[in-house]
Amino acid sequence: MPPPLTQAKPAFLSRCAALATDYFVYVQTPDPLREPGPWPAVILLDGDYAFDRAVEGYRQLREERLVRPAVIVGVGYGRGFGEPGNYRGRDYTPTAAAEEPGSGGADAFLDHLTGALWPELARRYPVQIGGSVLSGYSLSSLAVLRALFQPRPFFPAHLAGAPSLWWDGRSILRLAAECRDRQAELPARLFLGVGSGDSESMRDDLARFERQLAERPFSGLRTTSVTLPGWDHYTAAPGVIRAGLRELLGG
Repeated sequence: MPPPLTQAKPAFLSRCAALATDYFVYVQTPDPLREPGPWPAVILLDGDYAFDRAVEGYRQLREERLVRPAVIVGVGYGRGFGEPGNYRGRDYTPTAAAEEPGSGGADAFLDHLTGALWPELARRYPVQIGGSVLSGYSLSSLAVLRALFQPRPFFPAHLAGAPSLWWDGRSILRLAAECRDRQAELPARLFLGVGSGDSESMRDDLARFERQLAERPFSGLRTTSVTLPGWDHYTAAPGVIRAGLRELLGG
């Protein structure tokens, strides 16, 4: 089962007129007196669920001095899965599928994320795009991968946990291949993670995706993939996020 909704209060709402949606934006910053900015940001999709887990994992990593200071940002809806007002089936899917009416809106969502929400975040906090991470888990990882496979990815680092590669006949693999047809270079970082107890189809699809990247690699794309032993789709999420933050914010 998914974890409970975050108890954090949104720092602000980001209105997208094109999608008629108010996004809840949860923010935790380092102490500016001890660690003055500018800081990279970790942008968490499914922020209503991922924010608390990421904040806790990041706190542990900071205590162990394994990652640098960063702003943790959750982007969500203030609503649970399947509730009215939660548009993850629209916003995180790169292609439209008949079984999910209104799906295929990832491009419009990402346009808002980079064109409006990020500038508002930068106006409020001393964030920098250098070193910043876009993070998702399960369905929201599709939007992360869609953001990666662009001519010029906005975010330099991408964390895709247990990505739902099965969506619409594995359409994200086709979109990745089309990106590779257009360009040989993709300067970015990608972290992939899954639990060993996740479904066989989820693990097999991830292996298929990794083979595709290995057989036709992008110059400049640095990919790390981990499998966390003993954890299933739901229980692996905190560990995948923590491992991804350690990899992408380390140093």
